[in-house]
Amino acid sequence: MENTALIYRRFGPPSEALKLERVPLSPRPPHLLRVKMQMAPVNPSDLIPITGAYAHRVSPPLVAGYEGVGEVIAAPASHAHLIGKRVLPLRGPGTWQAYVDCDPDLAIPVPPSIDSTIAARGYINPLAAQLMLDAWPVKGTHVLLTAAGSTCASLLAQWALAAGASRVTGIYRAPEHKSALTRRGVEAIQLCDADQLTAAAASADVTFDALGGEPGSLILKAMPADTDFVSYGLLTGRPVLPGNPRPRAHHRRFHMRDSLAAMTPQQWHTCFDTLWPRLNSTALPAIREVRLADWQDALAGYDQPRRPKPILILGDAA
Repeated sequence: MENTALIYRRFGPPSEALKLERVPLSPRPPHLLRVKMQMAPVNPSDLIPITGAYAHRVSPPLVAGYEGVGEVIAAPASHAHLIGKRVLPLRGPGTWQAYVDCDPDLAIPVPPSIDSTIAARGYINPLAAQLMLDAWPVKGTHVLLTAAGSTCASLLAQWALAAGASRVTGIYRAPEHKSALTRRGVEAIQLCDADQLTAAAASADVTFDALGGEPGSLILKAMPADTDFVSYGLLTGRPVLPGNPRPRAHHRRFHMRDSLAAMTPQQWHTCFDTLWPRLNSTALPAIREVRLADWQDALAGYDQPRRPKPILILGDAA
């Protein structure tokens, strides 16, 4: 048997470094599940490692992709009950391939009530948003979000309001995002409006920042004393610089891998027990399905405003 996979054997722009390859399908290690993949989304977090940004901790050749959903087709006797069930084969090999072998203790069963298009996106952004809101509770607070048009910020906004935040302000870049933010009860401020951005930061209790760079630095400098500035992304490609005098807010850093490293398998599964009902009642971005053979189309303009999120269809790649 063969496996079909999107592999990068060197660092570089994803459209150039990724290659669709047919490789021999190795025998399943007896202690692992074998999952026939159905679909997997394209996220910035899938593509950034391919560029070499994390060369200190990832080394090609690697299969790309961090999340997705598939059906268990083989399992050790202790997990035979999972055969024929959908799971998220997470925290193991890359998911942009026809078959994934994964640790059964880390595979997340998908409830029948969850559509596969939701399940495939149920890890990177939702879990990050949930863990941040657990770490920095927002009830009764003014929450400020950068990159407010992104999937993770959208989840943070909706779940912060549901958790009782008194006010949520979203900083957006593309004008197309404003109406969607306003409909969800978010006060929308365009990134280029430095005066409004500074004024919002001056009354914020907690900021969840995905940008870094100049806008993140400006917000951090303007925030009141003993508030929290949580940096979880660097979409500008540049770090937040504290400047002088030093900011009054606490500069926190959130890396999901740090949270996962401290979790037991039971805690890991409990996270999703909470996530599934949340996701079923959350407004998620529209999607467009793209065959694995057409993967370059999925990468082209995937991050443009209002363009549906691409989902790679892997089931026809086996």
